[in-house]
Amino acid sequence: MKKIKMLGSIGLIAGAALSLVACGNKNNDNTDASKEKFPEAVPTKAAKEGGTLKYAIETDTPFKGIFEGTLSTDSIDNTVSQFGNESLVGQDNNFMIKDGAAKFKLDNKAKTITFTLKKGVKWSDGKPVTAKDMEYPYEIIANPKSGSQRYSTQLENIVGFKEFHEGKAKKISGLEMPKGENGNTLVIHFKEMYPGMNQIGSGYFWKQATPYHYLKDVPMNKLMSSDKIRKKPLFFGPYKIDKIVRGQSVTWSPNKYYYKGKPHIKKIVESVISSNSAGQAIKSHKFDIIDVVNSQWRQVKGTKGFNYVANTPLSYSYLGFKVGKWDKKKGINVMDKNAKMNNKALRQAIAYGMNVNQVNKRYTQGLTFRIPTLIPKAFGEFFDKDIKGYTYNIKKGNELLDKAGYKKKGTYRVQPNGKPLTIHLAAMSGSSTQEPIVQNYIQQWKKMGLNVKLTTGRLIEFNSFYDKVQNDDPSVDMFMGAWSLAGEPSQNNLYGEHASFNFTRFVTPENNKLIAEMNSKKAMNNEYRKNVLWKWQKYMNEEAYVVPISNSYSITAVNSKLTGYSVATDTNTDMWQRVAFTK
Repeated sequence: MKKIKMLGSIGLIAGAALSLVACGNKNNDNTDASKEKFPEAVPTKAAKEGGTLKYAIETDTPFKGIFEGTLSTDSIDNTVSQFGNESLVGQDNNFMIKDGAAKFKLDNKAKTITFTLKKGVKWSDGKPVTAKDMEYPYEIIANPKSGSQRYSTQLENIVGFKEFHEGKAKKISGLEMPKGENGNTLVIHFKEMYPGMNQIGSGYFWKQATPYHYLKDVPMNKLMSSDKIRKKPLFFGPYKIDKIVRGQSVTWSPNKYYYKGKPHIKKIVESVISSNSAGQAIKSHKFDIIDVVNSQWRQVKGTKGFNYVANTPLSYSYLGFKVGKWDKKKGINVMDKNAKMNNKALRQAIAYGMNVNQVNKRYTQGLTFRIPTLIPKAFGEFFDKDIKGYTYNIKKGNELLDKAGYKKKGTYRVQPNGKPLTIHLAAMSGSSTQEPIVQNYIQQWKKMGLNVKLTTGRLIEFNSFYDKVQNDDPSVDMFMGAWSLAGEPSQNNLYGEHASFNFTRFVTPENNKLIAEMNSKKAMNNEYRKNVLWKWQKYMNEEAYVVPISNSYSITAVNSKLTGYSVATDTNTDMWQRVAFTK
């Protein structure tokens, strides 16, 4: 799975529990690299002031350039904006929230969470960050005209949030600014308190600020296309934007108002580069920081002048089956019991037809690995290690299809009703190995008599792919997507009835029940929550509406003359203030 730089290491995916990820396998030979030991941080050395840092944005499509978290959903824009886009809070190794630009206080008895800004936190135009700037994102998310996809039932737990969304109230009553709009404190009042509220990935509240003084005159329906978000955004992090070449590059300089003091580097230039060119760019020292495309690891690993750091991102690629539609008016997923892919035996057979381990061996160097469940191992005890997932088994797949009435007529099978069966698969373009990998799976399914064809007849560019998937394009029966997750194992934002990101559109009473239980008051007891999450993983494994495929080690090449760079989970939000060239 080709990763854009994962947010968990250096920034935070705020509010919702995910970002969309570009997907495409990284690897193309079978040299085993899994035995390599990678550090998470570069060596600490004495820093010097100045220098120009060249940073690679690896994407096979121009970045969208929506630099406002309430309106952006893909990881590429988050990566591009990381030098200035600091969150209000940070996280520790267990994804628990820790203080950042604001102090964080949770009070279960009072049913409140309080954010108190630290002294001197200012926007890059010199104006102070205020309580209103912490409150304003909620107005954007709750306003249907903004186009934000961050609205969720979890946020409806904030007092007055739903009423504001429905136009029944002029303000969100549960957002209190005790020292006024220009004060430093926001108190959020909840109807109920839930487990995971003190974890970074919780979707119960927002963790970023938005510059109200700067954007207040922009109408909500013009916000996403506004130059103030696309061309001249404000941030309170260590760097500010000087220049944007739309979709291609961004130039940054120090934010002289940064509350922790001026960062070391004089200029940062980010440039888009295709994943196929990354290896050559490393060998020619074109960038100071660049993600290694895993398929190119063998050709770049001996390149001198770099330190290589790595982590396993909180993410996975998956195969999803379309079984319904998103009802925009009601804000719910509606399942169609007659949908082509709404047959469990068919879905399970397709999953058994994927030779994931063979693909990883053939196209990876031990840097990509099959995952068995939808809750990654990084979640510790919440990961059910007893689930084996769908290992390659054509015989089992054939048995399931025979039993379910998918009879063979010539080369291919027909539906139980006797009609021809053609399954359209949407898959993203990516590195040079993406096409052979996808074609390999199509060949495996053909062995079972399944006629699988690519939607549009070819791999689809990242933005167009998610446009089709999000809008339930009828030309998509199943799709290969990927999530970059935030640190909270609740599944509500991804697979809940009201989750717009539940792209398969499956809704069942059992899934609703398990998701409600994992977020219930009882689930404040860790053992209870663990058992519910295990039950959910077993249920999802059995139903196979979404089948997990792989995760990968994410390696970054860092100029050996740089210090302060880390990909550790607990890296503070202010890492970019510390990154510097060495003396």
